[in-house]
Amino acid sequence: MHDESVQPLRQRISEFLDERLETKLSGLKDDDPEKVSKEQELREKFRREAWIADAARRVSQLQVVTHPTKATHPDSKATSLYTPPPELSDHSLVGSHVLGKDFPTDVVGNAASLDVFKFLKIEHEGRTLLARALEDEPELARAFSDDSDQGREWVRSFAGITEPRGAVKGDPRAKQVYWLVGDEPTRDADFHLLAPLYSTVLAHRIHAVISHTRFSEESRAARKAHWNGEYSEYEHREYPYLAAQTFGGSKPQNISQLNSERGGNNYLLGSLPPNWRSAEVRPLLHTDSALRAFGRRTTVRQTLRELERFLVANPRPNQETRQRRDALVAALVDELLVFAAELQELEPGWSADPACELPEEEALWLDPERASVDPEFAQRRERGDWVSEVRDRFAAWLNQRLHKSLPVGDAEHDYWEEQLKHETAALEEVLTHA
Repeated sequence: MHDESVQPLRQRISEFLDERLETKLSGLKDDDPEKVSKEQELREKFRREAWIADAARRVSQLQVVTHPTKATHPDSKATSLYTPPPELSDHSLVGSHVLGKDFPTDVVGNAASLDVFKFLKIEHEGRTLLARALEDEPELARAFSDDSDQGREWVRSFAGITEPRGAVKGDPRAKQVYWLVGDEPTRDADFHLLAPLYSTVLAHRIHAVISHTRFSEESRAARKAHWNGEYSEYEHREYPYLAAQTFGGSKPQNISQLNSERGGNNYLLGSLPPNWRSAEVRPLLHTDSALRAFGRRTTVRQTLRELERFLVANPRPNQETRQRRDALVAALVDELLVFAAELQELEPGWSADPACELPEEEALWLDPERASVDPEFAQRRERGDWVSEVRDRFAAWLNQRLHKSLPVGDAEHDYWEEQLKHETAALEEVLTHA
């Protein structure tokens, strides 16, 4: 009875350890004089009970989490939390609770002990070793060791991976929001302090879904069919105004294991009011410069006239003058953002029309989604050198609009280009949006 219920589970554990042992043994060099002793040492280390005993000791260096605090701030010392989605209250808003029992498992702690986490993710009959440990399953204890008391002790050690180490604590670097719950905003007692927590399990699911939509072969085929007006057996989805936020820099594993698997990338969905697109927004055809159409916009003409009048008046070269000049150029940049955003909302691929005479850098800028169905276009766009060319064209355009009244030249051109680069990071996002 004992062998029938425990042996298959023990076999899965042995397969995991044998695979890791083979990897270690393959790394030994044949000409190493200590190869035999090292091999014996490794085989002893990867004996089932020896390895599990060591893993049960090292598991204290890890914590399974659903809400890692370092995703909010990398220097946060607050306690990360493990709150399984099935235990959360159900409500109408999108949150971790929508995942139910099907959610990924994340872990924080010493990266050198991640093999313990991989061990706990071993599945047998649809359940992981971690799930069995959390339920204090007797069969798992017997699979670990012939000594049932020792096996139960190891099970309890592994189950502790979901518990915070030490007392639960906060950190001033964690995001906090004071929410008015009473009627008097001047009274402190009428506010409730909220501490929004980053859900790594929800972020990972969102990343997986969006990545599949953007990069899978099925989605590429659906987009191409949509562009060509053809039928597709696959669903076609779009995520407008999608942004990406990177956690952890060059060491995403310092945030959490799932964050490392994503390369630190976390998608942010557009959170904007509805955008009314005028029927007058049409593809730029039969023109060799998008900036020519940009210059005809009423607000652009007004801002250009104001900038020209201000500079022609030869104001004093002081800080106030510089601030006024830069503010007017910034207003032009804002208009450029709106202009680009409108064109980027057109049907992808409009710049492939034979009647489109825009220079390549402007097509790459204003028709970004064409890259999803045009591999050659995508390759050119990925190089990124066209971004500086767009800046150069903007600076040349502004000089051209001012030269009738002002002695503008290379120095001004370089200044407009540099200010365009410096003025707003949002422009960079629009230029490189894909």
